[in-house]
Amino acid sequence: MMLRGIHHAAVICGDYAVSKAFYVHTLGLRIVAEHYREARQSWKLDLALPDGGQIELFSFPDAPPRASWPEARGLRHLAFAVDDLDAACARLAGQGVALEPVRIDAYTGARFVFFSDPDGLPLELYETA
Repeated sequence: MMLRGIHHAAVICGDYAVSKAFYVHTLGLRIVAEHYREARQSWKLDLALPDGGQIELFSFPDAPPRASWPEARGLRHLAFAVDDLDAACARLAGQGVALEPVRIDAYTGARFVFFSDPDGLPLELYETA
């Protein structure tokens, strides 16, 4: 088996309209497809990442909140690569997104910052340029 990369990451949200606005307008992801699945009373929104990957945004009735603190087993966070961390932080802060302080990766020297989506999912911007 030869893995070539991550095709998509799936995110379950609490309020579909709020999360859709966040991922589309705040993060600037392009909508690939949007479907309402009547049998599951669930929206599925496919969003394109610039590198060809995707985020699938799902809504399910009565989905329980994600345990983030203290950190639980499982996926820790979703990180996005950016060329200019300062510009990306300024754009998010200008849209009211609360950012943690910028940190330096002790092993690579790269700068990164954490923030959350509307459901508290930890997201990261990681400067790659």
